[in-house]
Amino acid sequence: MLPRMASVSRFGFALRVPRESLRNVILGAARQERHASSSESALKKTELFEFHQQQGGKMVEFAGWSMPVQYKDSHINSHMHTRQHCSIFDVSHMLQTKFHGKDRVKFIESLIVGDVAELKDNQGTLSLFTNERGGIKDDLIVTKTDQGYLYVVSNAGCADKDSAHMEAKLKEFKAAGHDVDMEYLDESLIALQGPSMAQVLQPGLSDDLSKLTFMTSTLTSVFGIQGCRVTRCGYTGEDGVEISVPRSGVVALVERLLANSEVRLAGLGARDSLRLEAGLCLYGNDIDETTTPVEATLVWTIGKRRRQTKDFPGADVIVPQIKAKTQKKRVGLVSTGPPVRQHTPILSPEGKKIGEVTSGCPSPCLKQNVAMGYVEAGFSKVGTPLQVEVRKKTVNAVVSKMPFVPTNYYTGQ
Repeated sequence: MLPRMASVSRFGFALRVPRESLRNVILGAARQERHASSSESALKKTELFEFHQQQGGKMVEFAGWSMPVQYKDSHINSHMHTRQHCSIFDVSHMLQTKFHGKDRVKFIESLIVGDVAELKDNQGTLSLFTNERGGIKDDLIVTKTDQGYLYVVSNAGCADKDSAHMEAKLKEFKAAGHDVDMEYLDESLIALQGPSMAQVLQPGLSDDLSKLTFMTSTLTSVFGIQGCRVTRCGYTGEDGVEISVPRSGVVALVERLLANSEVRLAGLGARDSLRLEAGLCLYGNDIDETTTPVEATLVWTIGKRRRQTKDFPGADVIVPQIKAKTQKKRVGLVSTGPPVRQHTPILSPEGKKIGEVTSGCPSPCLKQNVAMGYVEAGFSKVGTPLQVEVRKKTVNAVVSKMPFVPTNYYTGQ
């Protein structure tokens, strides 16, 4: 006897199943929905999460957070809008910390390669956490404020690792009698990036933006919202700022900025292609604990005084590499044809594998493929013809100077 059949439509088509199995199908679907829902609810959300959804943001998982990858604009349109006008990026997932106490500079310098002591008040620098083997634990921005503390922003994907690393060192420092304390900030963080940033933001500031140059910072109010830290920096290669803002005021601030027709929302997709055109590293792709600052061509982050004192983690490995040649080196690559992605093999002109791509995408500005990766040092000279292997086919590529697209950081000139 044939089983009685029922029709279940869940995905836009009819599924014919035995009636006695219908309950199992429904229960299975419910379990799947609960699992998806619980997985989604397990993701951390920024204060702008609901706002992103209301604005049509397509939410994806990133570093344990639910973040918008794009909005109604296409990825390319969003990318080009940032290059030509300006865009808002929600970067509230990043770790923000403060360090207090008279030994705060000594403390942070025990973890990083930068010379924080030489910074002027309200000046910042990109630096690197390093391990004892010379590898890069994370990249971060350290700002020496005139408020008696250091302001630090580091990557969301390394937040747990960075926190444990800093806390362990803090315990060691305090046990030795040093005066330093660490404070985690529960603030939102947005980036306003693009050539029209200043004309959009200036009406909301009492500070003169023409005096706030690249990698400098000020504590101020923004469109009436008190307690905001505005730092002239970003991850796009364009003029821009990052604004640390109290969570209670971030939605109002974003809405106020969006009232200007120059401004649109942008997501992770555009952020990644913009930073790649600017030749900027993504932690976990282009730098990690197996690469040193010298191999990553980030020697400029190592302060001259620090090279002499050699008192940062991994200095005995890193400092000798500055003068000696390393076996591998990070380079830029330009190619045509199919896009070059992470893990694409890089080949010599003779077809020997000499390295691997760490990041790659079609460049909306250049209309060709751009990538970065590591190659044997002998093949790292700009202009060197190479090949990349895409879907088992070789494609011609050439080592290119980075940034691929000129940067427009504001230096006051």
